Amino acid sequence: MTAPAPAPMPAPATPIRVLIADDQEMVRTGFRFFLDAQPDMTVVAEAADGEEAVTLARQVRPDVCLLDIRMPRLDGLEATRLLAGPGVEDPLRVVVVTTFDLDEYVYGALRGGACGFLLKDSGPTLLAEAVRAAAAGDSLVSPSVTVRLLKHLTEKEETHTRRTAAAPSLADPLTDRELEVVRLVALGRTNAEIATELFVSLSTVKTHLSSVQVKLGTRNRVEIAAWAWQHGQVNPA
Repeated sequence: MTAPAPAPMPAPATPIRVLIADDQEMVRTGFRFFLDAQPDMTVVAEAADGEEAVTLARQVRPDVCLLDIRMPRLDGLEATRLLAGPGVEDPLRVVVVTTFDLDEYVYGALRGGACGFLLKDSGPTLLAEAVRAAAAGDSLVSPSVTVRLLKHLTEKEETHTRRTAAAPSLADPLTDRELEVVRLVALGRTNAEIATELFVSLSTVKTHLSSVQVKLGTRNRVEIAAWAWQHGQVNPA
């Protein structure tokens, strides 16, 4: 007798509501087609420029905004600051989806409040994972992009001298284990990869990250990675 096929995973009662902003209609259509096919997501708005994206985002309050960097009328950098930047009351979660992996505009978007970024050629699976991570208050950044971008910008800021590898003075210093976690985040490791590498549980990694965010005054793992690169805490092979 043939065993019955497993029942499909039920969709959550409240799907993740997504706004897509990109000046290329083909990109918006592709993103919508894939995200709407996910059982836990629904696209609630589309915008062809940054100004429209900000207006729609404030009206519909999506769970996650996917913003391109280079858009007419208002670029994604400024749109990100308006929706998620410092001082914004009840900020939205923004993920930058861009073609420019070493573009300083991307770094500016992250500093302006974006919780992550992807390259447009990262593939649909990573796109869905980034949306889920942002909705959960986490972030997903392509490991190679994290390392290349932050290393590039850190070296640019350092002029002729290297920063010391010693951690800067903090009111509540990071523990040795927290520093290990910070360095792995800066190298683009996921929480699961950090847990495996340090031989600890996933919940322990999340606890360390929560503590690190409080001590550094950072809002997400992207800012943790930026802090590590800016203060000479990363020595990639």
